[in-house]
Amino acid sequence: MLKHDPLRGSPQAKGIVIEKVGFEAKQPNSAIRKAVKISLIRTGNRLTAFAPGDGAISFIDEHDEVMVEGIGGSKGRSYGDLPGVRYKVIKVNGVSLDEMVRGRKEKPVR
Repeated sequence: MLKHDPLRGSPQAKGIVIEKVGFEAKQPNSAIRKAVKISLIRTGNRLTAFAPGDGAISFIDEHDEVMVEGIGGSKGRSYGDLPGVRYKVIKVNGVSLDEMVRGRKEKPVR
């Protein structure tokens, strides 16, 4: 059992985007990874979620409703060269982020 789990044991959670942020990858890599700060709807907790995919951050705006899930690192820790980021965005306004990045679907207007 994790000491602190913002998702309270569920595999996924919905949240509202507060702001977009970029943070530097850990050594020896050099890049600015794009992420969003999110306030979870159910618990009100704040967390940072990575936006996977080339240009994926352009499909996410402030006040969008996003679905997040764990990033897949073992034991619930952060993954790869992303310091302190344990979650990734999988849906924006109910549409898969992966489908939008690949150009198969349009972002819905709320």
